[in-house]
Amino acid sequence: MKILIAGFQHETNTFAPSKADWDAFVQGGGMPGMTHGSDILDFRGINIPVGGFLDAMHGGSHQIMPVVWTAACPSAQVTEDAFERIAGKIVEAASELNPDAVYLDIHGAMVAEHVDDGEGELLRRIRQVVGPKVPVVGSLDLHANVTELMLQQADALVAYRTYPHVDMAETGERAAFLLRQFMEGGNRLSLAWKRIPFLMPLHGQCTEMDPAKGTYEHLGSLEQGSVTSLSFTPGFPAADFPECGGVVWGYGSNEAVVGDAVDSLTNYVNEREVDWWIDIYKPDEAVKEAMRRSQGANRPVVIADTQDNPGAGGNSNTTGMLRALVANHVQDAAIGVLFDPDAAEAAHKTGVGKTITLGLGGEPALGDQPFEGSFIIEHLSEGNLTVKGPMMRGAKISLGPTACLRIGGVRVVVGSSKVQMLDRELYRVAGVEPEQMKILVNKSSVHFRADFTPIAHSILVAEAPGPMVADPINLPWKRLAPGLRIRPNGPVFSG
Repeated sequence: MKILIAGFQHETNTFAPSKADWDAFVQGGGMPGMTHGSDILDFRGINIPVGGFLDAMHGGSHQIMPVVWTAACPSAQVTEDAFERIAGKIVEAASELNPDAVYLDIHGAMVAEHVDDGEGELLRRIRQVVGPKVPVVGSLDLHANVTELMLQQADALVAYRTYPHVDMAETGERAAFLLRQFMEGGNRLSLAWKRIPFLMPLHGQCTEMDPAKGTYEHLGSLEQGSVTSLSFTPGFPAADFPECGGVVWGYGSNEAVVGDAVDSLTNYVNEREVDWWIDIYKPDEAVKEAMRRSQGANRPVVIADTQDNPGAGGNSNTTGMLRALVANHVQDAAIGVLFDPDAAEAAHKTGVGKTITLGLGGEPALGDQPFEGSFIIEHLSEGNLTVKGPMMRGAKISLGPTACLRIGGVRVVVGSSKVQMLDRELYRVAGVEPEQMKILVNKSSVHFRADFTPIAHSILVAEAPGPMVADPINLPWKRLAPGLRIRPNGPVFSG
């Protein structure tokens, strides 16, 4: 049987300063760049959903028909041009290749300039050309804002269960299991689903701690017997459209039993509403607390610069945490990855060991000014690396021209691409050994924990200025569903 596979991923922060155009998908940011046809088969063994799907299907009798796989760094809306070109390629292939089944590696939180629900629209178009009998299964990110249209158009959707997302390949394997079931003549499954009535801040969704940890443990206990698949996505709380927020859904052979499982998991989440909020530090407070904790410690204190997370729509260029480090005269500290191609180019032209005076970073859309200073150029590279940590082990990433610039006791990893600091190799590519630092500031919200928790003395979350506002209550919402609470135990959105 013929299985069409494709991937089209974007996590949209509608409040972010820059959009995702065609070139953003070609480049890929922190993910592999746009990949076509049989080259997609090389993703086997990599911790991304399509890699797990291919691993699960390897050696079988089915004919795999890969079309395109692409993901852009999270940002504001996907441009209409990019959406139509990529979606058009997938839908055209679905029409021409006459597949017996379809697997989609999608995110679930895509908003385009002309379409609120990118994945729902893609699924609708695919369903329109393949018809009602061809099974369509998709894998979703844990931060998906799952819509009614998505659930209607797919035979099954399954989501990650970890944040950091160390189970991406495993999720692809679960999608393969369901698709194989459908292809082998299994009956369509009953669907039950419910919405969560409040937005959950991103930094509170980490599955290494409660309440998320306990929630997914409870999910696992419910997924048995006639409950074939159960999923929960806390959502991506930075997309201003009516279906933003968390969803619980499940599939199974017994509609009543599946409904009971969805109710049980939904109640578990709602009963712990207050616990989904975690306090965070102001920049100066975070640095002072990190300095206090690092005294006598033999491992670094790690600070998450969560509001400039390029994995959530930040541009990875704000200077709030850098200013706090320098102002407090911190020694043996490093921060990264700061996106500034011009600074990286200037450093490469100047050379290692030289001093360069420049304005580093800065986000004009936020009124964040470049950090002016004189830096010693300690290391230069072309920014090519292979991920070694558990998040995306084996993936190839290129930062482009990269530099380590030191001012006082602070080393700044400057790259030419926006990449979330999710792996220690992103420091090493700039000559910084993260284990030898006293304080690390990572432009990330949670993903960094997968590779940095093993070396961290402790972890703090800081609220420096940035596009990915940590507290949803501080965003200028206009289009949420009426009655939705804007944060745990927070005010109700009234339009």
